[in-house]
Amino acid sequence: MHILSIVGARPQFVKVAMIAAELRKFEAVGAVHHTLVHTGQHYDRSMSDTFFNELSIPAPQHNLEVGSGIHGKQTAAMLERIEQVLQDERPNVVMVYGDTNSTIAGALAAAKLHIPVAHVEAGLRSFNRQMPEEVNRVIADHLSTILLCPTRSAVQNLNNEGISAGVHLVGDVMLDAVLSWRQVARTKSCVLQRLHLRAAEYVLLTIHRAENTQSPDQTAEFFDSLLNIPYPVVFPVHPRTRDWLDREPALRALRDRLACSERIRLIEPVSYLEMLALEDNARVIVTDSGGVQKEAYFLGVPCLTIRSETEWLETLDGGWNRLIGSRAENMGPMLASLWNNNGATPTGAPDLRLFGNGEAAKKIIGVVAGELTGLEVMA
Repeated sequence: MHILSIVGARPQFVKVAMIAAELRKFEAVGAVHHTLVHTGQHYDRSMSDTFFNELSIPAPQHNLEVGSGIHGKQTAAMLERIEQVLQDERPNVVMVYGDTNSTIAGALAAAKLHIPVAHVEAGLRSFNRQMPEEVNRVIADHLSTILLCPTRSAVQNLNNEGISAGVHLVGDVMLDAVLSWRQVARTKSCVLQRLHLRAAEYVLLTIHRAENTQSPDQTAEFFDSLLNIPYPVVFPVHPRTRDWLDREPALRALRDRLACSERIRLIEPVSYLEMLALEDNARVIVTDSGGVQKEAYFLGVPCLTIRSETEWLETLDGGWNRLIGSRAENMGPMLASLWNNNGATPTGAPDLRLFGNGEAAKKIIGVVAGELTGLEVMA
């Protein structure tokens, strides 16, 4: 069985790390051949190479070096190059991950060549078509033969859209990753010492989504509010956010104020283990990232999400994740309440069973093998 995985962005590297580790067991006895394609959507060391090295992901056999760009140009370049790879490799199945432009390009190229598509993280919906990720999810799901759902709500979303064939509840590979790497991060990561941080005495902030980095007034309002927060803030700055702050003339003075703040630490993007350590030891996490929302829930750290909706509804259980929209005035009071435990403390422990049992990668490989056997019999 020849499985070809297509990845290109930081969250996908974490997912494919768990799949690749499981596949190596079968590759060792010649039962599976796994080809890894890196589109180059995230291409600098902090967003790509570090993850491959740290998580023992095998070097990709194909690096398409697409780089950044507007959605149409980037996706078109991926589509052209992926199609050529698929024609050369002729895999039995193409696995795509998550909701990026690499996901949609891989699914579309494979579907047009009549190669079965297996979508890891199928069925997620924010029901906000203004999000590029939502468009990518919906299209990838409708092109896929094998839909690998992390949660029951994802299965239900697909059923509501008339998709039931090939749908499987397998759990979340990102939970696999957290359970596998949390203790390693605790013992090997020196990020807290390097940044002179104490556990539970800082807020961790990440922000990068298009809806939060496209209006200068909205961005200025949010970061002005951040400057007034009386707590230490650690802010790994995503390249998209850094480019936005550097490029927009109206935001450059704000960027300089952030850099000069004694309480706000602007740092470069960190590795997976360093990010896991920062999340694990934060008092509160503020983010617009889907992956960070989940990791906060898995680690039992309260999270404020800078969005009006989330595809990860399960994280809202017990108040562990709270949606605060993009308005700056919503952040301060809620953050203060969580920091001071004034009635906003989440109730109960996070229920990790909602995301599986930490064996999603094993289930995924079993499902894909079974589905392919069925397709071969039908043929």
